[in-house]
Amino acid sequence: MLNSQTTTDKLTINVPELAKLLGISRPVAYELTKREGFPAIRIGERRIIIPVDKLNEWLDREAERA
Repeated sequence: MLNSQTTTDKLTINVPELAKLLGISRPVAYELTKREGFPAIRIGERRIIIPVDKLNEWLDREAERA
């Protein structure tokens, strides 16, 4: 789980921040946002944000499945 200090107490992060937090490339992070069940919110045609609390829940679920 990502802690609030890691995300600077932000409610949401963008895709480049997601890539950095998860240690993955930007292209992989963008592909992840297209995955069914991933908590990405699209704003307009270009902006994608990810709520940190929903990301943590998603990571917990994925870890249980592994």
